[in-house]
Amino acid sequence: MSPRFPDSLNRARRAVEAVVDPAGLTLVACSGGADSLALAVAAAFHHQRSSGPLAQARVGAVVVDHQLHPDSEAVTATALRQLESLGLEPLISLPAAVDPSSRTGPEAAARTARYTAFKQALARTGASRMLLAHTQDDQAEQVLLGLARGSGTRTLAGIPAERGPFRRPLLGLSRAETEEICAHAGLTPWQDPANADPRYLRSRVRTRILPFLQAELSGSIRESLARTAQIAAEDAAYLEQEAKQVFAALLEDPGAEGQLRMDLAALHRAPPAIRRRVIALAVVAAGGSAPSFERLGAVEKLLVTEGSAGPVELEGHLSAHRGTRESPDYGKLVIVPRLN
Repeated sequence: MSPRFPDSLNRARRAVEAVVDPAGLTLVACSGGADSLALAVAAAFHHQRSSGPLAQARVGAVVVDHQLHPDSEAVTATALRQLESLGLEPLISLPAAVDPSSRTGPEAAARTARYTAFKQALARTGASRMLLAHTQDDQAEQVLLGLARGSGTRTLAGIPAERGPFRRPLLGLSRAETEEICAHAGLTPWQDPANADPRYLRSRVRTRILPFLQAELSGSIRESLARTAQIAAEDAAYLEQEAKQVFAALLEDPGAEGQLRMDLAALHRAPPAIRRRVIALAVVAAGGSAPSFERLGAVEKLLVTEGSAGPVELEGHLSAHRGTRESPDYGKLVIVPRLN
C-alpha cells in the first residue's frame, strides 16, 4: 500500500458514506477494473464499523461475468480475490446472459444482461442498495453521446446519481483518481480491451473525441460536461414534475375501453417543453414505451385542428388521434391500442 494517503480516497469514502444503507446490506458492483475496485476500497471502510451511524452497515460485492472475453473466468476470480482482501462480505459471482443477436447492439445487450444479473444479486442477498462505479469521465462521455444523438434535456442529464436501488457515488471523481486509489491500496485493476476498441462508439469518444476536445478546446472539458449534466438533471427533474401535474389535470375519464383522453385545447396551450412531456407520460400511462422525438412531433401536429386528425402510430402498439367533429371525442386527444 502506498504511504501517501490520497485525498481522492477521502472524497470517495465520504461519497460512499452518503449513500450506503446504514442499517442493512449494500452491494458493490465490481468488474475488476480501476473504477469499481476503487469504489470497493472506499466502501470497505464502512463495512461493519465499530461505532457511529454506520455501525450496522454491511457491504458486500457482486462480480458479473459477461463471458465475452476469453479470460473472463480468470478476471472474475482475480476480482473476487481482491475483494476478499478488502474484507467485503458477502461476495458473489453471477454470469450475464448477453444476447449476441440483439438488435440493440453489443453494448446495449451487455448492459441489459448486466442489470438483470444485478437485480438477481439484490434478490439473492436481500441487499437494499447497489453501488455502481461510474465516474466523472463516464458522465462526460454520456453527455457527448447525448449531444451526438440530438437528445433532449433528460439525456443530456447523463447518468443519474440515483435510480431505484442503484447509487453512483463516484460521479465526482475522475478515472485517474480511481487509478490512484487502487495504487494506494495495492490492487491491480483489469484493463478491459473493449474500453479502447474503436468498434464501440463509447470507446471512440473515450480515446479519441474527449482527448481531442481537451487538447483543442479546454483542459477541463470533462468537468464542464459533468457540470452540464448536473444542471440538465435539475432542469429535467423540475420540468418532469410540472408535466406530471399538468398531465393529472388534463387526463379525463376514459371513454371506450383502453382509451386515454386529454383536452386538446388545454394541451395545446401548454409550453412546448411541458406539452411534449405530457404526451410522453400519456403514452407510457396507456401502456406504451417512451416515444421518440419524431413521434412526439407527429402527435403535436394533431393538436392543430386544421391538419390531419391522425392516427399517429406510437411505440407499444398504440395510436393517437384527434376526435373529429362528428365524434363523441371531439376536442380531445385520444390514445388507444392499435387493432393490428
